[in-house]
Amino acid sequence: MDIIETIKEQIANNTVLLYMKGSPNAPQCGFSARAAQVLMACGEKFAYVDILQNPEIRANLPKYANWPTFPQLWVGGELVGGSDIITEMFEKGELQTLVKEAVSKASA
Repeated sequence: MDIIETIKEQIANNTVLLYMKGSPNAPQCGFSARAAQVLMACGEKFAYVDILQNPEIRANLPKYANWPTFPQLWVGGELVGGSDIITEMFEKGELQTLVKEAVSKASA
């Protein structure tokens, strides 16, 4: 399967998906650590892809998403942004609402 198809499938099959360096319990960079912490604080389950273990995704996702950096948070099939954006949204209470609404909509 083409790597872009794999990326599309991952995004379509996971309501809340974080592309990051490492895993939520063992992040490999500060930005990924902060993104995972903020997402965990939202209280909903989320999927993640370790881009360090998936070099093809690491190379191709920025082109697909038109977003050059990692981590990348996708909610309901839409790119939300990176660490700074989601931290700011969390501080305003917007991220919690976005994540909870997407999860409840997906399970309805």
